[in-house]
Amino acid sequence: MLRVVLAQPRGFCAGVERAIEIVERALKKYGPPIYVRHEIVHNQHVVADLRRRGAVFVDEINEVPPGAITVFSAHGVAKRVEELARERSLPVIDATCPLVAKVHNEGRRYAAQGREIVLVGHAGHAEVEGTIGQVPGKVHLVQTVEDVWTLAPDNPERMAYITQTTLSVDDTRHIIAALQQRFPEIVGPNVRDICYATQNRQQAVRELAAVVDVILVVGSRNSSNSNRLCEIGLDLGKPSYLIDDAEALRPEWFANVASVGLTAGASAPETLVQGVIEGLRRFAEIQVETLQGVAEDVRFRFPAELAEA
Repeated sequence: MLRVVLAQPRGFCAGVERAIEIVERALKKYGPPIYVRHEIVHNQHVVADLRRRGAVFVDEINEVPPGAITVFSAHGVAKRVEELARERSLPVIDATCPLVAKVHNEGRRYAAQGREIVLVGHAGHAEVEGTIGQVPGKVHLVQTVEDVWTLAPDNPERMAYITQTTLSVDDTRHIIAALQQRFPEIVGPNVRDICYATQNRQQAVRELAAVVDVILVVGSRNSSNSNRLCEIGLDLGKPSYLIDDAEALRPEWFANVASVGLTAGASAPETLVQGVIEGLRRFAEIQVETLQGVAEDVRFRFPAELAEA
């Protein structure tokens, strides 16, 4: 008998649910095709499903035909992208997660105070690129504690930091501590910019690690928060695997294993989790239980043009 323990909470967060439903409502109201700049969320199954229903995903605004309904992804976009859409008179629906938009607002507020901004995040991530492009003036990107010691700001006494929303709380805390050590005058929000859903899912993985032998994280490779969940399991000494779906399961992972923990990143749908449960039945008879955890009831408003769709 293989014991399968489900993390709680897991899977979709309110920002992801809102972004996906924005595309679905736009398709219903305006009809296909609806153009989406970048993946609406970082999950290949979600993107493939929306593509089948008429969403067209593009890398740049200039790929959108004149007059076509355009959606910005949950990760947010740079000011220049907004300007290009306006120059082309594209009707835009903004699906940026409100918690990402909050970071943008904080960055702009600090910049208006004449501060240089340090952004704690991962280079190349869509959210990081959007945030850098939303904040006027100089933005220094740091990914590690080591990066902090190589910073060369113009005015070390007028600095502020903000963070990518989907990072590991532990890693961010260490980087913030290093920033405060090197720049005692720096201001910022501690770890509050790491979104509630990211923190809840990371805590659930810690609780899983205490009671299981192996951890499975359902999520795509380009999903920052899914990668962090897998890393936390590994840091706690448990073999941990990031998988797209049940097809990725390997029987050797479960040899001499009595219990498996199962969670999902914030952009992974529950259908994939249930598919993994069914996939595990190929290897053993299973018993499924769910850990007690935080019940999330956060909901975000829809853009006005889709509120009644």
